[in-house]
Amino acid sequence: MTIHIGAEPQDIAETVLMPGDPYRARWAAETFLEDVKLVNEVRGMLGYTGTWKGNRVTIQGSGMGMPSLSIYANELIRDLGAKTLIRIGSCGAMQEAVQLRDVILAMTASTISTPSKGFFKELNFAPCADYGLLQAAWASAQAKGTRVHAGGIYSADVFYDERPDLNEQMTRHGILAVEMEAAELYTVAARYGCRALAVLTVSDHLLRHEALPSADRQSSFGEMVEIALEAAFA
Repeated sequence: MTIHIGAEPQDIAETVLMPGDPYRARWAAETFLEDVKLVNEVRGMLGYTGTWKGNRVTIQGSGMGMPSLSIYANELIRDLGAKTLIRIGSCGAMQEAVQLRDVILAMTASTISTPSKGFFKELNFAPCADYGLLQAAWASAQAKGTRVHAGGIYSADVFYDERPDLNEQMTRHGILAVEMEAAELYTVAARYGCRALAVLTVSDHLLRHEALPSADRQSSFGEMVEIALEAAFA
């Protein structure tokens, strides 16, 4: 049991899926896992453990933004034995070729700042995904016929951004999408020698000012969860 996770080490699986929204964690656990048990509800950040095709899986909400994600990733790895962490969440597309409902696999995650910045001082650390997970997720998406993209994303430390100049340069340099957690997840995982990946569903398009209707989000997110699970146990 940790400060923010009210579970014992035996309650947490080595493979953890991390949506930002705790209610999405509940939905994913009830939809995809068997023998589901609620293992955390501290501060309303729900976590569940069950099995998927005989494999133990924990689905733990991470909250919004890198500071919140950092707390849960550190405690899951350092204190509770997690070895593989996969972020499942939404993102905003930054390239014309990317469409709503597409899945993005984040090879790298650029950022202005993360909670881990103090570790590196003058070094610009380049957070990246675990290649084995990335490869397996790509194969899963291809087998399903899912429109999938692999490449760099941007992990923002603010939601209400007022930097159109920065967005323009990221689009120019091929950044596929923006979200708010992956860079810190990749950094924490690297620190502890664990595997990490972000599997993201495009819910908004920054260039076309489009957004996925809320009624359509759940079915699109379901495909993302399946890809994450298949990648974890490939």
